[in-house]
Amino acid sequence: METRGFQTPISIFGKSSLLSKRTEIGAQKGSAKQPSCRMISIVIPAHNEEAYLPRTLEALKRQNYPNFEIIVVANGCTDATVEVARDRCKRLIVLSQKNLGVARNLGARMAKGDLLVFLDADTLLEPMTLRIIAQKFQPGDAAGTIKGEPDRSSPGYCFLYALKNFTHRTALHCGSSGLILCWKKDFEKIGGFDEGLEVRENSELIWRLKKLGAYRYISDVTATTSMRRYQQEGLGRMFRLWVKVWFQTHFGDLHRRHYETVR
Repeated sequence: METRGFQTPISIFGKSSLLSKRTEIGAQKGSAKQPSCRMISIVIPAHNEEAYLPRTLEALKRQNYPNFEIIVVANGCTDATVEVARDRCKRLIVLSQKNLGVARNLGARMAKGDLLVFLDADTLLEPMTLRIIAQKFQPGDAAGTIKGEPDRSSPGYCFLYALKNFTHRTALHCGSSGLILCWKKDFEKIGGFDEGLEVRENSELIWRLKKLGAYRYISDVTATTSMRRYQQEGLGRMFRLWVKVWFQTHFGDLHRRHYETVR
């Protein structure tokens, strides 16, 4: 099913967003179902992702867990992203403007599942991933991610992800590796993603979710994520950027900071 968005503001989780049709979906509590029966909604925001999205969707087709849906939210695309996604997902939402937070919030609003998986369009999941998530993500958990690895085997990238996985596993930093897990009821309760943030929006969401429950790091399965930004910018520059962003997170305002699109 395809839904096209127009510039008509509506209220989604208490925030102004874009959509042509309002649909109310009642959220179910995660604890009400057995792990093998939980409905999982995978929300994929996509901006000009014609090169990466096909592989992401093909990896999802190989999942050995039967009860899930794929929602692709194409936002501000000028390439063939919409054509790539059409007929490969349960629901396709098309927005005229680029906004990651709006795209994710709209996808969550349309989701039928108890458990939400926000997946980057350039991230590949192993066939067992959804089954393991359904088993491991507990009703007392409020946010989580899985083990990440780079799509390039260079020592620098491998060290970066080893460090990232360590901080997630030990909860030194409760972040994400191309994938965020949460219950829909909790997502609605905190108001969804901050649509004014483009930098560290994942960590900010997880920080608010943690007020409702535990952070879960699942190491049994792996998400393989594109290193295209690091390839273009370089590891040194990216490290300096993240140090600067960390200081701005604690002592400034990230709402005015924007990511440059890398495709």
